[in-house]
Amino acid sequence: MIRGPQILVVSCYELGRQPVAAAGALAALEQAGFKPEVQDVAVEKLSEEALRRAQLILISVPMHTALQLGVRVAARAREVNPAATIAFFGLYAALNERHLLARHCDFVVGESSDALVALAFGEKGSAMDLPRARNPTVPSRAALPVLDRYARLVVCGGETRIAGAVAASHGCKHLCRHCPIVPVYQGKFVAVPLEAVIADVEQQVAAGAQHVSFTDPDFLNGPTHALRIARELNARWPALTFDATIKIEHLLRYRALLPELAQCGMLFATSAVESLNDDLLRRLDKGHTAADVPLALEAVRAAGAELRPTLLPYTPWTELADLPALFDFAEEHELQGAIDPVQYTLRLLLPPGSLLIDRSAPWLREFDEAAFTWRWQHPDPRVDELYQASSELARAEAGNDAQRTFSQLRDLADHAAQRPRRSAPAPHRQRSMPRLTEPWFC
Repeated sequence: MIRGPQILVVSCYELGRQPVAAAGALAALEQAGFKPEVQDVAVEKLSEEALRRAQLILISVPMHTALQLGVRVAARAREVNPAATIAFFGLYAALNERHLLARHCDFVVGESSDALVALAFGEKGSAMDLPRARNPTVPSRAALPVLDRYARLVVCGGETRIAGAVAASHGCKHLCRHCPIVPVYQGKFVAVPLEAVIADVEQQVAAGAQHVSFTDPDFLNGPTHALRIARELNARWPALTFDATIKIEHLLRYRALLPELAQCGMLFATSAVESLNDDLLRRLDKGHTAADVPLALEAVRAAGAELRPTLLPYTPWTELADLPALFDFAEEHELQGAIDPVQYTLRLLLPPGSLLIDRSAPWLREFDEAAFTWRWQHPDPRVDELYQASSELARAEAGNDAQRTFSQLRDLADHAAQRPRRSAPAPHRQRSMPRLTEPWFC
């Protein structure tokens, strides 16, 4: 056994899932001879005893919400154990390296397990180091909170199933201009070998998982790789279901694969529709048009699965009429149950390195170091006012009836756009949609 520092890995938030990033870090450190402890503050209280024991505290921040929680963990760690070395790792650590080092930690590494292990040995890694496909290490999950403490799958009739999470790839070969992955990976895409993916699923099935979510930025970045994985899952565990994130562009390009993916257990695909404004979609370089969205929806449903769109309603280029159009589209295509209410309130984040940052843009304001994003103000104050009202409503209605929240948010958008008030609610057809109990947002 290699002697080294007492290490504490802290996961902050991964969409309500058992954390993939922390599990990968634990495996790499254990393989190198360390015996790290772990905490997931998304489901358990931060242990001050664990903080005091640690000589090296590694905080996992793969997303913006995790980063905001992570800086609180770091602050508490400084209070409890001033002698400990604190490091952040993950996608949002790489994006915010300068600001984290200035105020919150001693070291920053990206998503590279090699860099994380090097840091544990006392060598500073690079925040921009990327994962490598060679000698894959199966994520270590035994020390994490059990799966039934995390988000579950809800299927027809309200039945819930224990859900796991697995990564089949890292990075993305696309360059959507608003995506936080792009500044770090710059179009690179790394597939996780089939045997490592299957081994990770196997240990989660043994722990009770009946469904798995693929955490890849896009499951069909490597369509052949994805299909091999789906076939292997179905051959080994015929009752196991899964969901994946897939671009509208890929749902159309690879529509011939969708029936087999559904037959292998894919219940739904999450896809970043973002907007139905073609000018905005071009600015984001999304790779699809508004007209492509119903075609992708039709292809997914024809294959026997469902589509769960995610949205980006508020950007500097959003037009006031864009907001009611999202509700119209959801109602027309029976997607009320597929789009979590929070999706109608999401606002563009501009982290350091974002391809959308334009210092000459009249809407750009100062960088907010506490929020880790550039601030911006919409040219039309009515859009920002609608955002404020909608986000406050969504927060107040969190956990309440989603259809009622949908109607209330739609009324706000209609009023802001000065659309005629409807005398009665439009007829509503209910469509049963599988979903996870944790809403999707970044």
